[in-house]
Amino acid sequence: MPNPTAAALIIGDEILTGRTREGNGHFLAGVLAQTGIDLKEIRVIGDDHATIVAAVRELAAGHDHLFTSGGIGPTHDDITADAVADAFGATISIRDDAYAILAAHYATTGMEFNAARQRMARIPAGARLIDNPVSAAPGFSLGNTYVMAGVPNIFQAMVASVLPTLTGGKPLISLSLRVMQAESSVAQAFGALAARMPDISMGSYPFVKDGAYGTNLVVRGTDAARVEAGHAQLRALFPEGQ
Repeated sequence: MPNPTAAALIIGDEILTGRTREGNGHFLAGVLAQTGIDLKEIRVIGDDHATIVAAVRELAAGHDHLFTSGGIGPTHDDITADAVADAFGATISIRDDAYAILAAHYATTGMEFNAARQRMARIPAGARLIDNPVSAAPGFSLGNTYVMAGVPNIFQAMVASVLPTLTGGKPLISLSLRVMQAESSVAQAFGALAARMPDISMGSYPFVKDGAYGTNLVVRGTDAARVEAGHAQLRALFPEGQ
């Protein structure tokens, strides 16, 4: 049986303008690979309601899971919750359980639980809350879509809350070999090996170190024996590799 599939939707003008370096997709890819959920796409879009609605509908329909990052904070440009509600045809309003979580949190901090902060308690009807042990403001899941904060440590904490509820498949296994040859020099032999072993994935990733060209050759798959066999063949082709 194939692994479940997923997509990631990264939302925020600050990503597209270079104001903020995106790392949540990279983090999510790693933990999903370990869980046995195949991340098929990472898409980055701006804070535009219609664009978010269209992307959520498309990606949620095309994958078993959709994870979103960004746009659920207290400011006017945090529009993800409203857009996800529209994508699923749900109403949205302040929900009592989310409000209580936030009210209790701000009571302990001594900060005013003002209208902007109360805005983070707006949850689409029928959604389930995602725990946020970092700053209390919850994320939520609706259908197969998990809506989480963009702040990296909060996003990671929310992912940790969600993962135990998901059924994964076979974790992705990856073995690599570093050779101090240009990618073009190893391409023919490496391509021939990949053709002989089509049931596993092989990729080459060039780098430059101290002015010398090198290539990381990577073998991936969910069958440990086949990945190890591919790696052994790779070492036989390039015995100088590390």
